[in-house]
Amino acid sequence: MDYANPEALVDTEWMAENLDVPGVRVIDATYFLPAVERSAEAEFAARHIPGAVFFDIDDIADSSTDLPHMLPSAEKFSAKVGALGIANGDYVVAYDANGGALAAVRAWWMFRVFGHDKVAVLNGGLPKWLADGRPMESETTAPAGAVFTAIMDPSLVRSAEQPLANIETGAEQVADARSPERFEGTAPEPRPSARAGHIPGSVSLPYTRLMDQDRDFVIRPAGEIAAASLRWASIGTVPSSPVAAPVSPPASWRLVFTYWERMMWRSMTAPGLNGATIPTPQSRPNSALPSIGKLEPN
Repeated sequence: MDYANPEALVDTEWMAENLDVPGVRVIDATYFLPAVERSAEAEFAARHIPGAVFFDIDDIADSSTDLPHMLPSAEKFSAKVGALGIANGDYVVAYDANGGALAAVRAWWMFRVFGHDKVAVLNGGLPKWLADGRPMESETTAPAGAVFTAIMDPSLVRSAEQPLANIETGAEQVADARSPERFEGTAPEPRPSARAGHIPGSVSLPYTRLMDQDRDFVIRPAGEIAAASLRWASIGTVPSSPVAAPVSPPASWRLVFTYWERMMWRSMTAPGLNGATIPTPQSRPNSALPSIGKLEPN
């Protein structure tokens, strides 16, 4: 079985070959939960993929709310991304120190939400890059500013009210990408204010089933992803039903969002702001980046 959208990922070989190509922009979106007591920005300063800039998901967010990592306005996203030296015509590759399971996929999703389809995730992220012996650097240079104009696509977002209404209608299938223990409410939440358990009617699809932790966190083969989803069939999920990822986890649900788009089995959305009609993945192709070969500059 082949991936439906292989261009959503690039491997370390492709990345190494294209680091110096004009128009290719690499972002380090590493994020650590507060309890880990690690500084993503400090670790970026110590070492990062050559030419990368730090994409701070704490900063590129809505600062008017106490809720963490809510989407910023299109105007704020435009200003922050432009300050990183990224323009609308650039190809963006996101990675993080967690292998893509956390904020790299969030960054990928944010660019998509704000109308930028020329974006991919580095398969395996920094762990795979290091395992393959790829170069690193500690030098950081302030990027030259660029013009980035964000246009928000509300079809990729859901408000808190919409999943609440969906409990009654069942129009969308909600996937919970956290661990089974957090889904069942038997493990503590990383944020003390978060309630345990899961959204009524949601199903558990832990992101760990979709990535290979024994191979530096690379995405599993398409056939293995398909097998991981067989649990859905056993609980009566209709394959053509739209899938929405839950609000609670900070980033892991975005990983499921990525995998389902790559499989192109159903339409999907993610929460955060008001939503609209959900497009199928076929209507919103992400064909900006090839997964192999040399990317020639425009």
